[in-house]
Amino acid sequence: MKVRLNVFVLITTLFGFFLAAKGLEGGMSTRWILLLHTLIGTAAAAFGSAAFNQLMEIEDDARMERTADRPLPSRRLGVVKGFVIGWGLAAFGVIHLAAKVSLVAAVLAAITIATYVFFYTPMKKWHSSNTIVGAVPGAIPPLLGWVGAGGAWEAGGGWFLFALLFFWQLPHFVAISWLCREDYEEAGYQMWSNGDVSGGKSAKLFIGFSICLMVLVILGSWIGFFPWLVAILHTPLVIFLMVPVLKYKASGERGPMRKAFFGTLVYLPVILLGLAFAWS
Repeated sequence: MKVRLNVFVLITTLFGFFLAAKGLEGGMSTRWILLLHTLIGTAAAAFGSAAFNQLMEIEDDARMERTADRPLPSRRLGVVKGFVIGWGLAAFGVIHLAAKVSLVAAVLAAITIATYVFFYTPMKKWHSSNTIVGAVPGAIPPLLGWVGAGGAWEAGGGWFLFALLFFWQLPHFVAISWLCREDYEEAGYQMWSNGDVSGGKSAKLFIGFSICLMVLVILGSWIGFFPWLVAILHTPLVIFLMVPVLKYKASGERGPMRKAFFGTLVYLPVILLGLAFAWS
């Protein structure tokens, strides 16, 4: 269920764990078992919340081409089984994190599930700001990984990673929602892209959120999380991200926004690898 999304969750959790461990006594060498338990609990919670999401959107997903082949909308998995799997995995994930990692990690997982299932999912039907709400559970995994390694939950580094993932998701999903706007409108979802045939509104949002990423990394260098060289190299990376949209000129053509979408997919591993090497 949403395998690619949950792989993303695990990768960003691993990333947060690794960065926190770099600054702790013993580093990764003493934390491999703890990492395994962190990933097991996170994976269970992620798959459980994905099952709940599909249960709540089963009819809407069946009407959209990009989601119609998911297990529940396609009827490969029954509703009762989906409900049991969702509850079972979510509960196991939170309990496992509490028992094997830390109570704070378990609380973060529970907040992720609750925000995703009970706020973001129903909000898609009644307000376009659902994308901002949905970016919260999507940004928690690296913070959970940070805490899982033993990093303090209130430490600035963990919250910087949260902010990085939060602001990355916004241009990423602006591009997705515009490219799939007909499907979303058909399903009754309230998205920023609704009625934006020319793409002008979505282009402005994409550029605005991309600039937020640029400012965030400059702030991270100023605080001292990594050298100024990271912020200097990061700036042209974000400009590269925005170039297709800057050329877009609200023409309604899909090509530029599709390039911008793929640009967000390139951006994330590049910035994560860069931070993995440069993090102080």
